[in-house]
Amino acid sequence: MSIQKVFSSLVIAWVAAPSLATFLVAIPAMAQSSTGDYIFLVGSGFLCDLGEAYACPAVAKSAPGDSYEMSGAGTFSAQSKSVTATGTFTHKSADGEAIETGVWIASEVVSFASYGIAPGALMRGGRAFGPPPFGPRRLPMLSGPMPAGGLAVFRIRLWPIRGASKTALLQVNSALGKVPDEHQTEGMRLAFEGGGEFDQELGGRTMFLLTRPGASVPPKASAPRVDPNRAPPQ
Repeated sequence: MSIQKVFSSLVIAWVAAPSLATFLVAIPAMAQSSTGDYIFLVGSGFLCDLGEAYACPAVAKSAPGDSYEMSGAGTFSAQSKSVTATGTFTHKSADGEAIETGVWIASEVVSFASYGIAPGALMRGGRAFGPPPFGPRRLPMLSGPMPAGGLAVFRIRLWPIRGASKTALLQVNSALGKVPDEHQTEGMRLAFEGGGEFDQELGGRTMFLLTRPGASVPPKASAPRVDPNRAPPQ
């Protein structure tokens, strides 16, 4: 490995590691204190512990053949469009050579369509994977964050080790719950402002964790109060 590649790897680790640790190591704390409705993982965290070769990172390819490999995590609110998320990326040529590498930071939720929760998503081969249920042990899993499906589009900024930063739309699809026919493929896509689309999902596990099940449901209107002393209409 060249000195430049070693230096680049060290810089990425120094920049991204503190932010990623906040999301991947402290997920239980995030679930209880986050202002967002969802935690999301893209080719990272416990999704990498499934023993699946394609689970991490998430990969999207363009028509010419070059690709982006991305990992990251964060939280977001579908209603306020707020997001706090970060991760790393590597842009590769069609023959697999690394073109650039760096970190990405999300700035906005452009859109989100929920497919609903999928409690069985945390079970594989008859055993549970991922972090333990959140909250007191006496409470059932439903009291904590629940795996959910959906299609989210985030506006992100990519900061390479060298060169200018770029703005792009990151689409994350978690194929859990009631998934539409046109979105059966799990993974991520990337579209750059000014041109450049990576719209072929080559692999990578993604998942949303709903932290506040009632947050996205409008409250029911209270029933009108009836005065018992009021005379009945004539």
